[in-house]
Order: sequence, then C-alpha cells, then structure tokens
Amino acid sequence: MEHILRGDTMIDYAEGTGKQYHTGVGPEDIGKYVILPGDPKRCEKIAAYFDNPVLVADSREFVTYTGTLDGVKVSVTSTGIGGPSAAIAIEELSKCGAHTFIRVGTCGGMQEEVLGGDLVIASGAIRMEGTSREYAPIEYPAVPDVSAMNALIDAAKELSIPYHVGVVQCKDSFFGQHEPEVMPVSYELQDKWQAWLRMGCLASEMESAALFIAGSFLRVRVASCFLVVANQERALKGLPNEQVHDTSSAIRTAVEAIRRLILM
Repeated sequence: MEHILRGDTMIDYAEGTGKQYHTGVGPEDIGKYVILPGDPKRCEKIAAYFDNPVLVADSREFVTYTGTLDGVKVSVTSTGIGGPSAAIAIEELSKCGAHTFIRVGTCGGMQEEVLGGDLVIASGAIRMEGTSREYAPIEYPAVPDVSAMNALIDAAKELSIPYHVGVVQCKDSFFGQHEPEVMPVSYELQDKWQAWLRMGCLASEMESAALFIAGSFLRVRVASCFLVVANQERALKGLPNEQVHDTSSAIRTAVEAIRRLILM
C-alpha cells in the first residue's frame, strides 16, 4: 500500500501569523545556529554571551533570545524537560531555517570517574525514551553530528574544562532513574541500568536521544554537552560526590563550539 507524505496538509494552528505554534518564532526571529538549554531561566544567561541579544519569543516552555556571535545571527531557545518538547523545538526551529543545534544541559554521572563539575559530551545516546520511536525504528542509532561534537571537544580542551566523551542514557522518567526500586517495573529499570553501567555509559539525561534522531530525520546538525551535577553511583559506593549546579562551564563550551562551527 502506498504511503503518502502529508506534511503539506498539516493544519496551520498559528492561523496565518507566520509564527510557529509552540515556540512562537518565525524565520526572521532566529539564527541558523541555536543553543538549546532545557531551563527557560537559563536562556538569558546564555544570551549574555551574544552581542545585542533580544528576547524574540516567550511561549510555554520555549523562551528565545537572538543576537550575534562574531557578526553572525545566533539564537538560544529553551526546550523544557524531556524528549517531546525538545523534538517540538528542533522541528519548529528547523522549519524557520536553523541548521545547527547545540544542547547544553545537566546530567547525572554513572561511571566512577565522571565527577560533579565535569562535562560530558555525547557521542551517542541510549534510546530509553519514547519520542525517538515515533521518528525511527529502535535499531537506528541516536548519534550527534560529528563536526558539532568535535567542536564541543575542541572548545572544552581550549577552555581547560574537564570533560568526558561517550554514550549517555536518555529516559523519560527522572524518578524512574533515582527511585527505580519503588516502580512497578523496577525489575526492568534496575536490570537495564546495570547493563548500561557495564557497557560504559557515562551519564544519564533526558533529551539527546530525541534531538539526535529528530536531527537525523531533519538533516540538521545536533550535538550535546552537559554539566555533571553529581554521580549517584559514587554516592552508593560511599565515594566523595560533590554536587555542582553552576552551568557556566557547559555554556561557555557550547558558545565556543558555535564560534568554531561558524568559522567552519
């Protein structure tokens, strides 16, 4: 049976305004390069690194500032928490012409050497969430754009920020990670967590799998870096486990990576 693409028949929920329904942005509002934090309150902090930043949209969990870096128009848009809203953001921003996305956020470390205050740069993401399954079969890997990932690595090196590169785990339930033993499906959550640890998974977060898969479908560049807030595995083993909540190092790394990608 023939399948018909129906993208051109989607209802215009913005009712002719020319703006995207959820994010509230239009093509004139954003740059080709976009930094994607989760927290809307983090957008103003990131925009402070831009020249002449302007608040261009504030809709639901999606806050957008636009300015310039090295004379090139760039933006920051918050995605909220989790894959569904992150996928909405990248879909609507790409429809407005953005082609490069750097997620900057937080994560929990999983391997003993991943310490609070370090950065993790994702080389791939475990698709233990639901959003990406509505884009691609589960066999399709969730991986970042290599040039964007390398720009983050080079930026962290230049800024002398401790970092790790590797696979991260993405889930939909924050409390499924932190209190798996109380969940009705504890047998699955705990067994899979042990599998991820044995495979060398570096950290757990919530958005990269959806962003990587949606980005592959949309043919845009996506990469991710995270501040490690703490490491629950170190805590379980009685090891020192510093908590760090200041995301400045991750933000500076993302901004420097965007600069490098602009030069490329």
